[in-house]
Amino acid sequence: MSVVDTLRDHVRDHVRDHKRGMFVDLVFAIAWVTAVSVIFDLLSAPQWVYYLTLAGGVVAYYGFFWSLELAMEQQ
Repeated sequence: MSVVDTLRDHVRDHVRDHKRGMFVDLVFAIAWVTAVSVIFDLLSAPQWVYYLTLAGGVVAYYGFFWSLELAMEQQ
């Protein structure tokens, strides 16, 4: 078995195991970037604020899923 076959099998297994999580991550990222882009197209703000808001998506992602996890534990 070659290195390429081993790597391909490893990636295939990883995607199979984490398919739903990867999809949710992708949807969140697309929604965040779309929302930030639309808002900043309507407003005239400095470009550094745009990039800072995009980077804030990382904090928003972890905050959203952390609070979602807490809410599900309390049920």
